[in-house]
Amino acid sequence: MSAAKIKKGDNVVVLSGKDKGRTGVVAKVMPKDGKVVVEGINIAARHRKPSQANPQGGIDRFPAPMHISKVALADPKTGKPTRVRFEEKDGKKVRVAVKSGETIDG
Repeated sequence: MSAAKIKKGDNVVVLSGKDKGRTGVVAKVMPKDGKVVVEGINIAARHRKPSQANPQGGIDRFPAPMHISKVALADPKTGKPTRVRFEEKDGKKVRVAVKSGETIDG
């Protein structure tokens, strides 16, 4: 398995769609589907009928998964979207922001 460019807890910028330009924190990564869930981004509304568990019913709002290609890592220095490269520092493989050369982890 190759190292992940985007991980849970990363700060990302949305590149396209209704939330373009907004930033958020990755809540979940689904590598098999190639999708990510970002807190507060791509909110979907589900209309629920009243049931035994939820007698009130109503509208559930939750962040829906979005394709990983729609998000880019936010540069730690500027907060703008950047690509990720891998480098070896002190024998450890670390992620580096291409735009600023800033180390993302490690």
